Amino acid sequence: MRNEMSDRFLGWAAEIIKLSNLLNSTYEGRHIFGQLFRSGSSCGANYAESHAAQSTKDFIHKRELVLKELRESLFWLQLIVKANLIDGDNSLMISIKKENEELIKIIAKSVSTTKKKLTK
Repeated sequence: MRNEMSDRFLGWAAEIIKLSNLLNSTYEGRHIFGQLFRSGSSCGANYAESHAAQSTKDFIHKRELVLKELRESLFWLQLIVKANLIDGDNSLMISIKKENEELIKIIAKSVSTTKKKLTK
């Protein structure tokens, strides 16, 4: 499961990079892409780092960082759509946003499950 999730985070970040061609033609697009790129690319790095956690609390903390960055990424994706910053076919945006929402659910469940185990 760990490798599958790592691959998903890598693939998702790579898809975000593809947005640069669609967003970097305007000041607004460049700014929002930069924000999305930073939050989106840090998710996978923080996920990988969570596997080297020194304790269960540290693991939870690192996973919560992943969740925070995923939620920030979702905000930027929603802003791109709301502001109509991408013309034409939005299939790339739809797939990126869908994967983002799935990753949020997976990581949120992971945090919730680990917290429950910690309190037992």
